[in-house]
Parts: sequence; C-alpha cells; structure tokens
Amino acid sequence: MTARRRPALLATAASLSASAVLLSGCGVLPGTAQADDDAPVKVMTWAPEGTKATNMPGMPAMAQAYARWVNKEGGIDGRRLEVLTCNDHNDTVRAARCASRATKAGVVAVVGSYSQHGRSFMSALEGAGIPYIGGYGVANQEFSSPLSYPVNGGLPALMAGNGRQLAAGGCSHVSLVRPDTSAGDQLPALINAGLAGSDSGRATDVRAPEDASAYSRQARRALDSANIRGSGSVAAASGPCVTAVLGGRTDTFFDSFRRLQKNSPQVRTASVLGSLRQSVVDRSGGSSSPLEGAYATGWYPPAGDARWDPMKNVIREHAFGDNRVDGSDPGVQTTWIAYTVLRQVLKSLDGESVTAKSVRQTLDKGDALDTGGLTPKLSWGYDNMLAARDFPRIVNAKVTYQRVRDGRLTAVHDGFVDVQQMLEGSPSAS
Repeated sequence: MTARRRPALLATAASLSASAVLLSGCGVLPGTAQADDDAPVKVMTWAPEGTKATNMPGMPAMAQAYARWVNKEGGIDGRRLEVLTCNDHNDTVRAARCASRATKAGVVAVVGSYSQHGRSFMSALEGAGIPYIGGYGVANQEFSSPLSYPVNGGLPALMAGNGRQLAAGGCSHVSLVRPDTSAGDQLPALINAGLAGSDSGRATDVRAPEDASAYSRQARRALDSANIRGSGSVAAASGPCVTAVLGGRTDTFFDSFRRLQKNSPQVRTASVLGSLRQSVVDRSGGSSSPLEGAYATGWYPPAGDARWDPMKNVIREHAFGDNRVDGSDPGVQTTWIAYTVLRQVLKSLDGESVTAKSVRQTLDKGDALDTGGLTPKLSWGYDNMLAARDFPRIVNAKVTYQRVRDGRLTAVHDGFVDVQQMLEGSPSAS
C-alpha cells in the first residue's frame, strides 16, 4: 500500500462514518430533498467582521458580488444563485450559530469562508450533509473532514513554504512571531519542516496575543533572538530573519518592530500572504515602507497577474465600490476560487436536482476542476490527497514565492512550489 493511499483509505472510512451520522430522526439523509427547479441555488459564506482580531469582511462581500455577476449573466445552468452571509465574530458559539443557520436555510454548500472554529461548525455541517468548499485554511477540520473541499493548502502549506523560502534566501536564523492560540501552536513545527536541512536551524518561537494594539515586547524578543543566534551561523553574511504571522495584526507588529530595527538593519522581515498583503505595504509607505524587501509566501499568483483579471472585472462592475472587496486580499481571492469551483460543479449537474448531496457526490467523483491557472487543477479524489495524518484533505500543496520590491508584491519564482513532501514529513503530520 503506498503512502498516498493510506490517507485515502482513512478518508473512505471517515466518509462512511460521517454518512452514518447523517441519518436524521426520520431516517432520511439530510441534503437529499428534491429542489424546486425554479428555486434559486442557496449557499452561505461566513467570516468574522468587526472584531479585535482577524477580520475578513471581503469574503462575504466578494460572494455577494459574484452572485450579482452570475445572476446578471442568467444564473448557473439557468438557476439564480442566492448567497446568505454570516458573521462568526471569531467566536466559537457564533461559528456554531452560522452553521445552524446554514442548516435551517437548506443551503447546498458553505463556500469561500473563514473561521478558526472548525470544531464548532464542521460537526454541524457533517450532520446536515453540507459540503464546505474553499475554506481559508485556518481550522484543522478543513483538512480532515470528509465534507471539506479546500482549494489551497491553508496555513500548513504557507508555513512550510515560508520556511523553505527563508532557507533559500540564506537566513542565518529565523524568529517566528505567531498567535498564542491553539491554531498558532502548530506553526513552529510547520516552518521548521521548511527550514529542515538548511543552515538556519530551528526557528525561535515568539508567542503573541492576536488582538494586541502594540507588540514592542514581542518585537524586542524576536530581534534579540535574531541578532544573537543569527550572528553565530555559517550563513551569517546573509543575516537573520524575522517572520510574523498574526493575520490582521501583522502590520501592527511590524510597526512596533521597525522602531527597534533601526539599530539592526541586517535583520530581514517576512510573512505569509494574508498576514502581509499589498494594502498593508501601501499603508506603510509603498516603496518607502519598512516592508520593502520583505519575503512573502502565498497560495496564488501575485495580485498583478493577468489571471486575476476576470475577478477584477467582477469587482469593478458588481461590487459597486464596496471598499471591503480588495482584489489583493487572499481571503477575497479564495472566495473567488471557491465560487469558481462551485459554478463548475453546478454546471456539471446539467439539469439534475441541485442538493447538498448532489454537490458532494460531484466533488467526490474526483474530476479535475480548472480555476483559470490560479491554482493547479483541483480534484478531491482519494489518489489526490496528502499522506499526512493531520491534513489528508489537502489536494493542493502548492505555494508561490513573492517579495516586496519597489513597494509591490512581485513573484520571485516562476510558477508554483510544491511543499507536499515537507508537509508529509512534518512532525505534526506524522
């Protein structure tokens, strides 16, 4: 039995287990009711808004703009798309309420969403048989539930890729500043998987609150560790690096960091897309930004790539100037890709009843779905899944390397970089 087949068999068993609990009290599988041919296809997109931690208001806003676009074009296979939205408030209870609302509304899928609280929402979706297409990739359950269909490798791929990018950049040592949360606890092992075999050694783990208004103490610790440990490395000529992965608070950290960095100009900075985005660079001074030269690891091509033009056209024509929808935001980009997947699935049904079950069955067939080159073709067949215990549902372990140059995030490597082997060899994946 090959390594890649083992998680497939586990996924099969998990699917059978999930199917067993899908039975409702009346003995009928949820999501199998026949839909009215004239009724709209109802889906939901959720994300946190107005919180003190990470906010992703652009994701539901992008979903609504997408629905306006396809409906103006005549719908999907002649049927209107109705998008419900929900604010999970970065809260366990609210996330469960969003899932409950999706179930009561009879949505056929939750699409292009963000929530850290996978334990709260995924079991409810599994109980109702509702597929979760294109989550942002911050909850473990997105990569283990048989009803989850991720379009990227989430934080696992970003962190392993970031480690590899920094190792290739010659960092003599890496300090990782990350949230002091259960999700953040996984990040050191993942970045170390990317650093493995390099002269950088293991990253220094700097924990930080995800909702702070300043990060002077964490910036000092990261800088001190970078200077002390980086100076003794055989690769010291390249200098130490500090990478911060704090979501919406990453720019707050770098604001604190730059005040201390003046006496240590050799320390280079880095992050991952989502924590670092073009709008952050613009706000901090563009080409004069302290982020000039920073490394960044992403899932997708840079925002200036022509492959994003169809999304940008939809934003321009159907977002109606909604400033929540930033085309350079990986959350908005993920929502676009997730709805691109959904549209192909619905078209392939070709007049069949559109239900949660029929959407799941189509995804499970393993047909390759094209995202216009924004990702490799996506397929959730068993042979495409990762041989990693913690995230077998990852089918796209590709990342992109970018860097801030002249105030713009630009690609520094042609095409995608595959971090599959690093994820499969990571201690958290064994």
